[in-house]
Amino acid sequence: MTDALKRGVVGFYDTHPINEDEILTKLAAAGIDVGTMSEDDLQAFDQDHYGGIEVVRELAKAASITAGDKVLDVCSGMGGPARWLAHNIGCSVTGLDFTRTRVDSAERLTQRVGLSDRVSFVHGDATQMPLPAASFDVVMSQESWLHVPGKPAVIGQCAQVVKPGGRIAFTDVVTRRELPAAVSERLAAGMHAHDLGSAQRYVELLEANGCEILSQEDLSAFWRDVLVERLAMYRSLRDTTVAKFGEARYEEYDAVYAHFVGLFVDGVLGGVRLVARRG
Repeated sequence: MTDALKRGVVGFYDTHPINEDEILTKLAAAGIDVGTMSEDDLQAFDQDHYGGIEVVRELAKAASITAGDKVLDVCSGMGGPARWLAHNIGCSVTGLDFTRTRVDSAERLTQRVGLSDRVSFVHGDATQMPLPAASFDVVMSQESWLHVPGKPAVIGQCAQVVKPGGRIAFTDVVTRRELPAAVSERLAAGMHAHDLGSAQRYVELLEANGCEILSQEDLSAFWRDVLVERLAMYRSLRDTTVAKFGEARYEEYDAVYAHFVGLFVDGVLGGVRLVARRG
């Protein structure tokens, strides 16, 4: 990924409506002492992906994650899924993300709930992972690779760092029909969503890297409904977003996200959950 593309994605998440301050504010509003909170308290507030805790549970089940597994969460954000897995299953989890503020927030939140002995985070690029080969039992990710322009590179890296016989399990945004050039350009400029392709493209990339497909699930209808709700939720955060990032950023993000959600409503974009095993 070029430096310019990295800066775009970093800027997108540095000014995202869901952030560490917003999470802590919601916890405090719910009457939870953020100085003494547990992971049981935090996990209802820190799942910044489509579907909350339940979809983390479903992905873990599909990937057959157990307490003895060493798991890598690629593009781990603020670490909600990583903490959930460590706390509820007992596995060891490493999160990888190249947005420094997300990594820092993930480390602070993990320390707050006493999970730093089982959950750690690395600042790095998913297409050039600074991690040893064949070192994880499971590699996972949740709707993050839409931001990665090098889909072959990220799949290749996942296949490299997972052990032989290990699993690669992820969800991501996919195309359901060919995108007009203007739509692709708008997604790249606004959502920093690059090089989107079909679910079949991911299948082909996994197979080209010596992986066997274990399961494939179409999440499009579920994500359509979730995203309509997320747009409303982001709009409910207008005051806090404006206070933190300014009116212009709120208006910009609202227009970008409304367009993104509209593509799901119209059936242009969808979602997939894929699980594969490295040979």
